[in-house]
This record gives sequence, structure tokens and C-alpha cells, in this order.
Amino acid sequence: MTPNRAVDAFARRHRYSPLEALPWLIAAGAYFAFPEYLALGAQILATILFGLSADLVLGYAGIVTLGHAAFFGTGAYIAGILAAHGWGEPITGLFAGAAGAALLGLVSGVVVLRTTGLALLMQTLVVATMVAEAANKASFITGGDDGLQGMVVWPIFGRLRFDMFGQTGYLYCLTVVFLCWVVARRIVHSPFGRSLTGIRENVQRMHAIGAPVGSRRLIIYTIAASLAGVSGALIAQTTQFVSLSFLSLERSGTVLIMLIIGGVGRLYGAFVGVPLYMIAQDRFSTVAPVYWYFWIGLLMVLVVMFATGGILGLSDRFRFRR
Repeated sequence: MTPNRAVDAFARRHRYSPLEALPWLIAAGAYFAFPEYLALGAQILATILFGLSADLVLGYAGIVTLGHAAFFGTGAYIAGILAAHGWGEPITGLFAGAAGAALLGLVSGVVVLRTTGLALLMQTLVVATMVAEAANKASFITGGDDGLQGMVVWPIFGRLRFDMFGQTGYLYCLTVVFLCWVVARRIVHSPFGRSLTGIRENVQRMHAIGAPVGSRRLIIYTIAASLAGVSGALIAQTTQFVSLSFLSLERSGTVLIMLIIGGVGRLYGAFVGVPLYMIAQDRFSTVAPVYWYFWIGLLMVLVVMFATGGILGLSDRFRFRR
């Protein structure tokens, strides 16, 4: 491939594809097609953002973590505590949640990213456990095991009031997730994002060419923490409730399962895996309230066996066979 053709190919990678509009068209159509499920839809959208943030560190930077819920819960608690103590303005609550989660990501990242492999995995788990224990100890503020209650979220821009049917919450989540997706897409397709892929594939080679591996890993870790904080704040504001489960290992593990189902390191894996998992969970728990996790596990086994690389990986295989 000549240099000019290589440049053209790289430029085309950055251009928006008509297919990228599909998730947003589906989300807009769901608003009108399923008005009785808008509350669930808002949670799906916010969780997609959580999955997208996890994909930035796992799928692109190759940072395996079991503590991503620490940032999700931090954003949720900050937005929730503000709303429960007299400041329910949602936009500033989002920014506060994002800033708090980013600060936690920056501080913890300086420590945990000094390690790799199993040690890194355990360090991220320890950070999440410490944050959860701190939230439990501060029960006079967070509500402890009973959860944070008494949240009063003000209307958006003083006009759009959160309603019991979830209409405002759905549109609010859709708008925020779209803006965050634009930011994440620009990061992934920037030279910085391409260097993250290089770090994931071969750290030694990136060191050899003089790339600042440590600082770039810390930057993306902090950005992903901020996006996770926004996700947690969205769910806190739309449900007006926060509990210790927001910081749990189960939540961190669940988002990884969602990414594996959709496809890790593909930017759109969360858009496939999160709705599929959450809708399946809703249906399976209705049919089998006690054993619904068995069917989720069976779904995971089928994905691992027949769809290496997730659902999006399976679609790629069919496309290349043509």
C-alpha cells in the first residue's frame, strides 16, 4: 500500500458511517414504540455508557479491572447526596459526579497502574472494596445498607420535570449518552486512541518507540472513570435512589459480561451487549424468578462457543465470508 493510500484508508476510518446512526435510530424509535418501558430504557442507556467506559480501559488500553463499579458508584453517590441535601439540579450533579469519579480514577490509577496482570486485577478489586466500605461506614450520609433516600431532582433547565412514566428521564439519558459517545469515538479514532491499541497489543514495542505508556494509561483510566461516574449519576437521578450495590463486585463483573456478549474493543460492544443482557434478565426473571441466572449463564456459554469476539465479532465473520 502506497503512503497516500494508507493515509486515505486511515482518514476513512475516522469518518462517520451511516451504520453508526442505527443505535440512535433504534433508541429514538423505542421512545415511541415502547412507552411503557421507558424507565427500563433509561437504565439501559445509562448502563450502555457504563459499558462504554469499561471498554475504553479494557478493550482499548488492555487494562483488566474488577473495580470499575467504584467510579460508577462514586458518581451516583455524589449526584445523589447533592440531590438529597438541597441541590437537585441535574446537569451540575452530572458534572460533580464525573469530577469526583475522575479524581478517584486519577488517584487510584497512580497506584494500581504500576502493576500488571493478576496484581493489577486484585488492586482494582481492593480499591472498589475500600470505596464500598467507606460508603458503608459513612451511613449517616450515604444511608448505608438502607440506601440513600430523600433525593429530590429538579426539572432539567427548570422546565423538564422527571415524570413517573420515565419520558423525561429517557430523553435525558439518551442525550447525555450520545454526547459521551461522541467524545469516546473521537478519543478512540485519535492518534492517542491508536496508541492505546498499540499499548494493548505490545507494551514493549510502544516503550521502544518512546511512547509515554504510563501517562497514557493513566489518562484513559481517568477519562473512563469520569464516564462511569456520569453513568452512575444518570441512574441515581432517574431512579432517585442509590445503594451500596452500585459499588459491588457484581456490578463490575456484570458490565464485563455485557461487553463480552457484545464484543470487547469495538466501541459498539456495549450498545449490543447491554440491551441484550438487560432485556434477557428482565424476561428470564419474569419466567424463572429464582433460576434466571442459569439462563444468563447459558447465554454466555453460547456466546463464548459460537461467537468469539461477541455478537459484533460474529457479524464480522459473516461479512468477511461474503
